[in-house]
Amino acid sequence: MHSHPDHSHRHHSETAGRALWLATTLTLVYAGVEAGVGWWAGSLALVADAGHMVNDAAALALAAAAAWLARRPASARHSYGFGRAEFLAALVNSLGLLILVAWLAISAVQRLYDPQPVIGEAVSLAAVVGLAINLLVAWLLSRGERNLNTRAALLHVLGDLLGSVAALFSGLVIAFTGWTPVDPLLSIGIGGLVLASSLRLLREALHGLMEGTPFNLALEEVGRALTTVPGVASVHDLHIWSVAPGQVMLSAHLVVLDLRRWETMLNACHALLAERFAIDHATLQPEPETRTVYWLKVRGKESKANTKHD
Repeated sequence: MHSHPDHSHRHHSETAGRALWLATTLTLVYAGVEAGVGWWAGSLALVADAGHMVNDAAALALAAAAAWLARRPASARHSYGFGRAEFLAALVNSLGLLILVAWLAISAVQRLYDPQPVIGEAVSLAAVVGLAINLLVAWLLSRGERNLNTRAALLHVLGDLLGSVAALFSGLVIAFTGWTPVDPLLSIGIGGLVLASSLRLLREALHGLMEGTPFNLALEEVGRALTTVPGVASVHDLHIWSVAPGQVMLSAHLVVLDLRRWETMLNACHALLAERFAIDHATLQPEPETRTVYWLKVRGKESKANTKHD
């Protein structure tokens, strides 16, 4: 016996998908402009930021495609639907960020050992435009649903936002002081920030794909809460997992005192799970207490027999 999931997830994915496609277009157009200016001005921070934005455009497109795929209805062959595509997109995006950070670190170290002339004024001007674009894209993404997929995309954009700030700062420093090492040093600093966020995102994506208990829920706490429902003696075989970001499933066996009151207990359990833990899809199997006691006795006898035999 179970309750059905909230189908508003499909509407949220549609809204998020539109924002992601618009963000992809804006990011890709500016990346080309920034790359050209950065190459001409000799700024690694600007070229790195442009490369980051190209990577982000691909990441945003992937996130948008995953949001579109997640809207497809469930079928006989895919009974849970396609929401798990958002976990896969977040995984790929986090791996892409890690590769980008590695490239950024290598390029920055090379630039420290072999300094190149940088046109600070051009860098600052391009960075100001990039900052405006990144703020607009971040605003577009922050308006929609904040699931793992859109968070992954937003993380890419925030990395670009930091890159634009760093490019602006390095351009000003170079224009006024001529000290070019500030450019690769800031690139390394941004890479460190992006690395920490990417590892956290990778962990969450893998956790979801491995059907781990959502980080915001404690298995023991949910089990204890179910036993507070009148008539529920105990809970076992409790499992909680996500089939997609924001779509939590639960299954459990409930040992009940009076099976005749099961319908009342079932409604109370579903209400508790929805209101307290935001779990709208739960499959609960009742077990009479007498059957459980008998099963425990049988297991106890088997255990003793095995001990004597050994």
